[in-house]
Amino acid sequence: MTEKKPYMRKIRSFVMRAGRLTEGQERALEEQWPVYGLELGEPFDSKEIFQREANLIVEIGFGMGDSLLEMAQADPGSDFVGIEVHTPGVGRLLNNASEQDVKNLRVYRDDAVEVFNQCFADNSIDRLQLFFPDPWHKKKHHKRRIVQLEFAELVRTKLKPGGVWHMATDWEPYAEHMIEIMSVAPGYENEAGEQLYVTKPDYRPETKFERRGERLGHGVWDMRFKKI
Repeated sequence: MTEKKPYMRKIRSFVMRAGRLTEGQERALEEQWPVYGLELGEPFDSKEIFQREANLIVEIGFGMGDSLLEMAQADPGSDFVGIEVHTPGVGRLLNNASEQDVKNLRVYRDDAVEVFNQCFADNSIDRLQLFFPDPWHKKKHHKRRIVQLEFAELVRTKLKPGGVWHMATDWEPYAEHMIEIMSVAPGYENEAGEQLYVTKPDYRPETKFERRGERLGHGVWDMRFKKI
């Protein structure tokens, strides 16, 4: 007889919401995934995928993809990879990217932690972007926040020396949580120093979500931590 151990469900930083696909999104997923899609478990080779050597910028949780697409278009000299679990957002990004013939963009439709563990080589990413992640407001849910010490250590292994992790949130308690975690995470330096927060860099577009928050009086906090 072997002792049965209780099943321990993995804590995730996201909830899989079943969103409805438009015809355009569904068609893009079918037709454009072979062009833009990346598969979990396959080693990511930037030079082979993009047919060049360039700065690699990775964004976790790009939502509907509008700001990520805008950044890729504004910086054709860099290569961009987006990671998102929600199918409608992936479909929208693929549709818009194909319509505008964007070449320097690829997409994973998977859990970012798994993508980092299975696909990206160490010291391969120039900039990681995490904009407006779910803050998980309730205290009992704080363990679901993606910015945790363990994840910060994983990110550090994937960033190049001098690479940057750029975070932004409109929820001040989460901004404070991010600062607290990153202040004790080894191998990072806050580019803002004692100021803690940086001015929004020009490369980060202002989203509709952000503009709505500003109208409601919400603040936005940007943080950039460099791997040292």
